[in-house]
Amino acid sequence: MIKHQCRTAIWATTLLFIGAVAWPQKENADSPAVLSSTQIVGRMQQHDEMQARALEHYHSLRHYEVEYQGFPKKVAAKMDVEVDYDASSGKSFRIVSQSGSKALCEKVLKRALESEKEAAQKKALAALTEENYRFHLLGREDLGGRPAYVLEVDPINSSVFLLKGKIWVDEADFAVAKIEAQPSRNPSFWISRTLIHHTNAKRDGFWLPDKNRSETKVRIGGTAVMTIDYGTYQIVPKPLRAVNGQ
Repeated sequence: MIKHQCRTAIWATTLLFIGAVAWPQKENADSPAVLSSTQIVGRMQQHDEMQARALEHYHSLRHYEVEYQGFPKKVAAKMDVEVDYDASSGKSFRIVSQSGSKALCEKVLKRALESEKEAAQKKALAALTEENYRFHLLGREDLGGRPAYVLEVDPINSSVFLLKGKIWVDEADFAVAKIEAQPSRNPSFWISRTLIHHTNAKRDGFWLPDKNRSETKVRIGGTAVMTIDYGTYQIVPKPLRAVNGQ
């Protein structure tokens, strides 16, 4: 019973911070070389409005894997999921295939999908805004050949929708390219630590989720790891007239 509750809590928290809807960005050659954290966050918030105007639809095939290694043995599960995003109706999921542990499929992988739906419905509670976080600019780094700002994010409250750690923000597009963090609060006594590593990639002018890896240490022994490969995307932008509000 303890293991059952623990695994469910792990993945219910993992995806809440991670938005599966992309923010389309435009290159901005006029941006100053160094901005304040407030300025960077302001540019990031503009992404929401740009996405709402520019992205009509996307389709992708994701691959989920989860593995728990500990007492009494190692168990694993896999799942392929078709995901459709539509500007008018949001995201929908269709499980294409699943294999391995039925318990992990039902209580971890399917719960992860439900958590993503919940996060999408409560975006304001998980958004990277100054209402939810304190931001501190740590510096700049090269990330995959693109300069990026590195910011520390410290949640203002201990909501399950928030994380504590670092984000990398692309200097040209002001899109979040990388996240390394942990939940703002421990989702269960039986979990000692959860580390989340997430990356986004630019696809056809839109920044979309690329890879995710969450590793959780369990107090009674063992490690649970879930990975998501977001696959390739078929993207449909809105007509230019709709984007410009004409």
